[in-house]
Amino acid sequence: MVMTPEPIFAAVEAVQPPRPLLLLSASGPRFDQARARELASGDGFSLLCGRYEGVDQRVADHCCDGELSVGDYVLAGGEAAALLVIEAVARLVPGVMGNEASSEEESFGPGEALLEYPQYTRPARFREWDVPEVLRSGDHARVARWRRAEALRRTRARRPDLRSGPLTEEETRLLGEFPPEEGDR
Repeated sequence: MVMTPEPIFAAVEAVQPPRPLLLLSASGPRFDQARARELASGDGFSLLCGRYEGVDQRVADHCCDGELSVGDYVLAGGEAAALLVIEAVARLVPGVMGNEASSEEESFGPGEALLEYPQYTRPARFREWDVPEVLRSGDHARVARWRRAEALRRTRARRPDLRSGPLTEEETRLLGEFPPEEGDR
């Protein structure tokens, strides 16, 4: 079943939603953190969700300003995809999260495609597992270097597709300064 264009055009024309109006579609460019940042920096946007086979092509061609795909798979409808886009964008809007730096020190942060370093909280020892000593040291510069080394290590192990080429001299030095601890994966 394909959604007919008449009610979609009528709804968009009656409401005049914020632009750009983006159709969630498997054939659109893949949504990523860079696109989330772009949408968060604008004055607003709207999402159009199809159902089953999607919408009449004239909707995509003449009603929408573009398309977005949330991944290489097919959903029965775009509602879950819309929630994903809204969540990713909203947390980048100034004032939504309490600490503006939070969105910069995480996976896919601005400037470099790295996964985020491991996170720990109290207690320092849970069962027989300890928080890494460097995080308890109070040496903020050393903690920052450890975080960078762990982000590099985690990205290389879990998502090598995010980085191309060999490690830089500095990256190699960092990984040597902080070798994996016993039991690290």
